[in-house]
Amino acid sequence: MQEKFLFEYAVIRVMPRVEREEFMNVGIILFCAKKKFLQSVFIVDEVKLTAFSSKIDIDEVQANLSAFERISIGAKNAGPIGQYDEASRFRWLTATRSTIIQCSKVHPGFSSDPYETMIRLHHELVL
Repeated sequence: MQEKFLFEYAVIRVMPRVEREEFMNVGIILFCAKKKFLQSVFIVDEVKLTAFSSKIDIDEVQANLSAFERISIGAKNAGPIGQYDEASRFRWLTATRSTIIQCSKVHPGFSSDPYETMIRLHHELVL
């Protein structure tokens, strides 16, 4: 039997009008300390997002999600936050905020393969 590791994840959401508290799930961020894994996956469905909010700027959403992804993997072009350790980046990305890109509460679980779990959660909760 494969060893299972504790992981934490949050659903990445687009909330075009924060005051209305309506959102659309667009991705997953998953962190597993033991595997030194922090990654996010998202999809921008332009048709669904513009139907959800006709005034949404798709390019801005895409740019913000791309920055989110760069920070999660610690890319060189992710700015100062991207240079933090995995746990600090995860906490920063999933912190409560009032912006167009937000995360759900953080949820725990156990997995032997964090990447596979992230993809499964993306299919279950986003697609």
